[in-house]
Amino acid sequence: MTKRADITLLLNRWVDGDQAALSSVTPLVYEELRKMAQRIFARESPAHTLQPTALVHEAYEKLIDVDAQWQNRAHFYALAARMMRRLLVNHANSRQAQKRGGDALHVTLHEDLHAGKSADEDILDLDAALAELGANDERKCAVLELHYFGGLTHEQTAVALDVSESTVRRELRVAKIWLKKALTASNQ
Repeated sequence: MTKRADITLLLNRWVDGDQAALSSVTPLVYEELRKMAQRIFARESPAHTLQPTALVHEAYEKLIDVDAQWQNRAHFYALAARMMRRLLVNHANSRQAQKRGGDALHVTLHEDLHAGKSADEDILDLDAALAELGANDERKCAVLELHYFGGLTHEQTAVALDVSESTVRRELRVAKIWLKKALTASNQ
């Protein structure tokens, strides 16, 4: 049995209540989750306050609480990618709220004084653009999310979405163009 099949089998045994399967699958998936987080943070600011290890731990904690019948390992990693995206967005929202003073009295500053966007604002802009894309075309959004946040290959993305690799390539190409336009418009 291949490592990929092992992971799917162990994930499903774990969901069925086999705690030994959880112990066996943890080192297998943890390494991949760590690689996913490193790919995500390679595109982030070095000053980012959330560390890849913390992202992996938070995502893993949420994943072990999921009660799902895993179709395959790509399905598991697809959900992990979505969780990591949500955690990054939640972190950025929290930091933005703190930056704005939380419950403190808010004072409006002149827009000219804004020195540029922070990494948190970039993540929030990206999330808003992905949400808009998802509202218009769920599959294109899923392809982008799985490929960039999840680090899934074209083949793995195709398996996770049950489409062909050529469809993934086409959807990714179009989605990247759409996303670039949306982010450019939000930065003006």
